[in-house]
Amino acid sequence: MDGDSAGREPTDLEKNRILLDWLRWQVGATERRIRELEVQEAQERARREAAHAALRWKIQPQRSNATALLHRGDCTLYAMDGGFINREEAMIALAEPDIEPCEICRPDTGLTS
Repeated sequence: MDGDSAGREPTDLEKNRILLDWLRWQVGATERRIRELEVQEAQERARREAAHAALRWKIQPQRSNATALLHRGDCTLYAMDGGFINREEAMIALAEPDIEPCEICRPDTGLTS
């Protein structure tokens, strides 16, 4: 406010401009908080999915002269969408002569005990 308005009550217009500035600040703060929560939610979802994938297995099909491989669900050497197998199926797969465990993720560790 300027020097002429010192000591007087703000006008309705001035009050509404101040209110508008405050509401804009509130909207900005709320939008920032929503973005933070969205990032947190996405990180938590990714963490849950990774933890769940670590408890599953996947089979990389045989290609040309390479043998089929059993991978842990979270192994990044073989990417796939869906088609995971459970512990019992992984144990059966390991017993197959044409399926070998991945030497990087070691899906057989703790599986056969």
